[in-house]
Amino acid sequence: MNSKTYTLSPTKIGNSSGFRLPASFYRENPQFINATGWVEVLADNTLLVKLEPPTSEANQEEADNSLMLSLFLDFISKDALQNSDHLEAYTEVMSTEDDELLAGVEIDP
Repeated sequence: MNSKTYTLSPTKIGNSSGFRLPASFYRENPQFINATGWVEVLADNTLLVKLEPPTSEANQEEADNSLMLSLFLDFISKDALQNSDHLEAYTEVMSTEDDELLAGVEIDP
């Protein structure tokens, strides 16, 4: 891990105040160009900064799919909790019936 220290300088960004990193930071760490992130105040004079490099198109699609799956699972969990009186245990008989229905079905890789 690179332990080099970079000096911040105050700057005006539109109507907001911000900090500017020197060009050397981005030359030596190009993965952070156009990065987003967050800042957490740890003490009166201490900040924790987390930068998240932008994702490639393939990584973005994977992240989108992961987000959609997460949202779907959250929805199913919430629905199951709200309707817990209508839930039914999944039995061996149901499993056998499902296996019979899916026998011979081929799934594209």
